[in-house]
Amino acid sequence: MPLDGFTTLHTDLDGGVLTITLDNPPVNALSAIMMRELRDLLTGLRSETTVKVIVVQSGIPEFFIAHVDMDILAQADVFADLAASAPAGLNVFQSVSELLRTQPQVTIVKLAGTARGGGAEFVAAADLVFAATETAGLGQIEALMGITPGGGATQYLLEKVGRNRALELVLTGERIDATTAAAYGWINRAVPAADLDAFVRQVAHRIAGLADGVVTAAKRALPPQDHAAGFRTEHLAWAELVERPAARQLMAGAARRGAQTVEGERDLEGLLRSVAAQQA
Repeated sequence: MPLDGFTTLHTDLDGGVLTITLDNPPVNALSAIMMRELRDLLTGLRSETTVKVIVVQSGIPEFFIAHVDMDILAQADVFADLAASAPAGLNVFQSVSELLRTQPQVTIVKLAGTARGGGAEFVAAADLVFAATETAGLGQIEALMGITPGGGATQYLLEKVGRNRALELVLTGERIDATTAAAYGWINRAVPAADLDAFVRQVAHRIAGLADGVVTAAKRALPPQDHAAGFRTEHLAWAELVERPAARQLMAGAARRGAQTVEGERDLEGLLRSVAAQQA
């Protein structure tokens, strides 16, 4: 299948390992175009037997995926296409994460920077996640925007970290460092930033070099959990809140105050709390 022609993704194939680099400046917001390109690329790769491992990284070191693009509905035609192609029982955002989670190849996220909201959900959907100890971070910021996660986080976190920690992460909106994320079980492990590239490369190529059939058999024996009922509940909770004026005002206020700029995203939690305080 073609591995080029994308505007927000770059790809590199090396010995059975396909590296996807996310590149949507300034902060890698998860736009409708990026979601469509991820859908098209990952769907095409499902039948590509020469690719054994998929590594996803960011071309913007400070940000993996900042969060879902706050202007995503302005890309109406692309969003409508995504909605039409989403599997039954999944919304647009859940469908992107689920495509990664159910990929036949082993999927690895190399996390050097920050992933929040829909970006953190995408990270949690990967088979393996390795993050830079000094610079990486994860946060489910939706509550600070007047909503709850709607792209799989409630189910992924419940599975990975347990209910009490999932509630902490969802309700505080705090950015969690890589060491804490590893201790909670949100990621596989924290790795020194200077060693991250080499470590992920070694893991990816070791897996890609396994005898034919091993990856397929391992993924069949260790299948992803069925979250169908949970996804429906998650979507209803998110959809009910996102239509409320409070959520719309918080998101609009955040955009005016610099969300989706590099400076604004560096302390997005603080920015959102400031907006909420002004609107209270």
